[in-house]
Amino acid sequence: MKYLLDNFGDIAGYTRTHLYLALLPLLIGLLIAVPLGALAHRMRWLRRGTTTLASIAYTIPSLALFVIIPPIVGIATIDPLNVVIALTVYSVALLVTAVPNALDSVPDTVLDASDAIGFTRWRRVLTVEFPLAIPVFIANLRVVAVTNISTVTVGAVIGVGGLGKLFTQGYQRDYPDEILAGIIVVLVLALIVDRLLYVLGRLATPWLHTGGAPWSRLGGRLKGAAA
Repeated sequence: MKYLLDNFGDIAGYTRTHLYLALLPLLIGLLIAVPLGALAHRMRWLRRGTTTLASIAYTIPSLALFVIIPPIVGIATIDPLNVVIALTVYSVALLVTAVPNALDSVPDTVLDASDAIGFTRWRRVLTVEFPLAIPVFIANLRVVAVTNISTVTVGAVIGVGGLGKLFTQGYQRDYPDEILAGIIVVLVLALIVDRLLYVLGRLATPWLHTGGAPWSRLGGRLKGAAA
């Protein structure tokens, strides 16, 4: 704890870099995986393909990706973009399978009701399926976010900044307090981001916290929309 207080300025800088390297790939992954996952939910062949590719991508070790990406993209190994691209690959791999799984959780009765009152396919997806799939999807999103925060530390091995520097520097100097400080800050960051996503999920699904079945209340909304 003394090391944290004595080096607060440096650690704050590492933390900002760490969050950038962890959350930017998460945002990019969402932009790619949500529409692709929605399509995969409707196309069985695409779902099988994305699941297979996602499984393969996620099994590639992060250090191997850090070595493979630079010559393909044309960047230096120590470029922070290297870590961003690698973590984007992992984020998409996890989220592209999470989206259809979340949409699977929507009750068929609700889908039938929305079809019966004349909702178009994409209106049903946007106003019925996605809202009801949020709890399952947020649970998966929290896993991806925490995984990214942990994996960014590996970037320190190739010289990319972040809290991983506390691990490599602490090891090189045989200074356990610095390593312990890194573990504590990474853990706290992961807990904070996880809690923020949890709260975001609750705010996005108020019907789950007011009693009763969410699809029964949504059914009333569907009737009102059709009127």
